[in-house]
Amino acid sequence: METMEPAPRWAVRAARAAAWTVVPSGLWRVALGVGLPVGFHGELEEMFARWMPGWGTVYVLALSAAAEALAFLTLGLVRPWGRRVPGWVPRLGGRGLPAWAVLAPAGLGALAVTFVTWSAATGPWQHNMSDPDSPHGLAGLLMTLCYLPLLAWGPLLAAVTVDHARRAVNSRLPART
Repeated sequence: METMEPAPRWAVRAARAAAWTVVPSGLWRVALGVGLPVGFHGELEEMFARWMPGWGTVYVLALSAAAEALAFLTLGLVRPWGRRVPGWVPRLGGRGLPAWAVLAPAGLGALAVTFVTWSAATGPWQHNMSDPDSPHGLAGLLMTLCYLPLLAWGPLLAAVTVDHARRAVNSRLPART
């Protein structure tokens, strides 16, 4: 397996930042899931009260855990463990991953996350905050501040993915003398 040059400091920082972008929204969802008042009123409050705590809690915890796990994978683009199959996988454990097997999901993930988060902030779902039953005032500000970092997740993942691609290509080029 060819060796890649270490990731530059900016890429490591960007990967760490990407992993942290999902934490505030996850904490907000957990608060909602355990039944803490997060600012919903009227019909929305009644709907959430029927499902949380309960199956709705399972859903928001699973959603938060999945988002955290996916964001954490960004670190694999700047760490050696992101370039080989985990040792516990039968027959394949420890083998190097082809660059495309890392870059394709990372690139598609960056596009998908960017599309979903930015369309949620500016597209058809944005009207949800104008719903009279949505959180307003301090609760609305808190919810907005918790979800705002998600807008950086896709672009950060894209930047780290491009750097990983650059380093993967450079590792295959013959050394200059």
